[in-house]
Amino acid sequence: MSATLTIVQAGPMMTLQDLGRPGRIGVGLSPGGAMDRQALIGGAALLGLAQPGAAIEMAGLGGQFRSNAPLRFALTGAVMTAQIDGRRLRWNATHTLMPGQTLSIGGAVAGTYGYLTPASGIAGPGLLGSHATHLSVGLGDKLHDGAVLTLGTDPQPDRTHCSLPSDDSLGGGVLRLMPGPQTAMFDAGTRARLAATAFTRSPRASRTGAPLVHDGDPFAAVGSASPVSDFVRAGDVQITGDGTPFVMMAECQTIGGYPRIGTVIGADMARAVQASLDAPLRFHWVTLAEADALHQSDAQVIAALRARVLPLLRDPADIPDLLSYQLIGGVTAGDELEPAP
Repeated sequence: MSATLTIVQAGPMMTLQDLGRPGRIGVGLSPGGAMDRQALIGGAALLGLAQPGAAIEMAGLGGQFRSNAPLRFALTGAVMTAQIDGRRLRWNATHTLMPGQTLSIGGAVAGTYGYLTPASGIAGPGLLGSHATHLSVGLGDKLHDGAVLTLGTDPQPDRTHCSLPSDDSLGGGVLRLMPGPQTAMFDAGTRARLAATAFTRSPRASRTGAPLVHDGDPFAAVGSASPVSDFVRAGDVQITGDGTPFVMMAECQTIGGYPRIGTVIGADMARAVQASLDAPLRFHWVTLAEADALHQSDAQVIAALRARVLPLLRDPADIPDLLSYQLIGGVTAGDELEPAP
């Protein structure tokens, strides 16, 4: 019998995601995949996986889960309330769900997108080499109540549970912006005003893109001519017809006609993705050379995160049978090291 994970109750925007399907922009398919790639990679680092696998992405609200076999898993990304049969779980850490137990994940208390990564991965080849749900083009669908996921094999079922330090990308902050082929369509004053303006994420944000809200005049390119439609990628900041900056996300279209003032560098996309509706966001211009110096491959990111992984220390307040443990290794009279009379 295959190990399975049953979604007893699914939040309103729960999908299966991995690193997506890169390399297909030429045929009109954006990569898609996890909105917060670093959180997905963090799950792999915690679980000791060689590569990031598929995870359940939960936007704002989690759900309830059961497994028919012992299931080691990681919780990363947006911090959500979580417990197994009433026992609170630490976020950014690994845990085990036993058959008969229920894992309950509630609402996000910091950030937007949380991830539940099974160490055993998801069985099967997926579609076009990926398990990622790409809602914009109809590849896969949202997970629903009663859905059953068939799991693979955990490569390290006896690995000690681990944790990572708290993530500082969940409360908004500075998005470093590099220039692109259409940046020159905006004059220096407009580019400087963009960097001096405080933004928040619009509630209309989705896996396709995030409009940004601000006080003050709209932004506009110089002149009335529109650019020729050109390729678009996640991180690009389009200025829409009403003057709103719009950050493109994982499921963005591959071609766009709105002028793009710049591109958020990959290292700061988690901050753009995870910002709650009231979290402040600001842009900071960097040069292409600075952006290149800041770039890290997925392999470099997972290596850096592995170096920060620590054994998980349990809070005594969360151990219901604490008094059944042997807490003292030995008892002495206290005078064993004193010289004999």
